[in-house]
Amino acid sequence: MSAPAQVTLLGVGSSGGSPALGCKCATCTSTDPKNRRTRASAVIKANGLTLLIDTGPDLRQQVLREGLLHIDAVLYTHPHADHLHGIDDLRAFCWLNRAAIPVFGNTLMAEHIKSRFSYTLLAPGEYWDKPVLTLHEIDDKAFDFKGTTITPIPLMHGKWPILGYRVGNVAYLTDVSHIPEESFALLENLDVLFLDCLRPIPHPTHFGVDQALEAAQRIKARRTVLIHMTHELEFHALSARLPDGIEVGYDGLQVTAER
Repeated sequence: MSAPAQVTLLGVGSSGGSPALGCKCATCTSTDPKNRRTRASAVIKANGLTLLIDTGPDLRQQVLREGLLHIDAVLYTHPHADHLHGIDDLRAFCWLNRAAIPVFGNTLMAEHIKSRFSYTLLAPGEYWDKPVLTLHEIDDKAFDFKGTTITPIPLMHGKWPILGYRVGNVAYLTDVSHIPEESFALLENLDVLFLDCLRPIPHPTHFGVDQALEAAQRIKARRTVLIHMTHELEFHALSARLPDGIEVGYDGLQVTAER
């Protein structure tokens, strides 16, 4: 039997991060590290693999904080800057390990990488001084990567079709405004769900608090952790209003699936 997945939240912030520049709200002036949020990203360790979800602009400081020295693959959700623009920092892993890194994403994601970061898809130079990536375009079908099943979860981010991911009994859904009906079947019997929750009220391209809670209650994971939050959501104030089984994520939170 394979070991349960372990997840580290590298960041749980939205595109602006927290504290927000020039803001004096309760979150931004808080001294509690749980209110200091870098841009959203996570690492899933399962079956001996280390899978990175997204490469935001804070990637370098996140991996230094966690002491991460090796990545087997990157699972991309979508090509917005706060989830992609740290791609150049993958070069450090390529240099350390003298190996290319496979990256996975849907057609939208692949097109953005090819057009905006084409240099990452070249053969390695003598010094491995640039990212060396192998791009794999995927659809909504589960696939095997080195003996581990990875299940893409089709989602909508406003008008954009994007992907969440399920590995074992853990699922990560960020930047979601709508979960298609057919995707709920892929989210059954979860031990841990990481779920987008941008701000107190709905947003055209994200779940607000009430939408996130509604989705969590339908999915019925044993444990739901809210992610991708703006400074409008203060950690303790939001925690106080959540039902049992749903909690507020924070940078550096480590979660192990129980099954």
